[in-house]
Amino acid sequence: MKTIQVNQMCSPRTGNPVPNQFKIHTKKGVYFQSYSTIIAFKPNEGKLKLDKNYWDYSRTTSKYLHKFLRYQMVNFSVSKNDILKAIKDKEIILTNLN
Repeated sequence: MKTIQVNQMCSPRTGNPVPNQFKIHTKKGVYFQSYSTIIAFKPNEGKLKLDKNYWDYSRTTSKYLHKFLRYQMVNFSVSKNDILKAIKDKEIILTNLN
């Protein structure tokens, strides 16, 4: 794998690329970036991390964060309440990613 690979996310409805929503694959793991802000990071080893200030920032960011989470965490339900429970249960870590 190249050092860094950036993939534009696609609309779940149309399958077309969506502006400003990206998955960034690195040797350390996969990031989800919305516009110029890192929202989530799934390391190759360890727990998924969400940015404590931006993970629940907007409707669009939430929509693509949920898509990212479904892709990264098999059998993970992605309603806001499910994410809050996973944070409370320390399955997901809140941290500063920016």
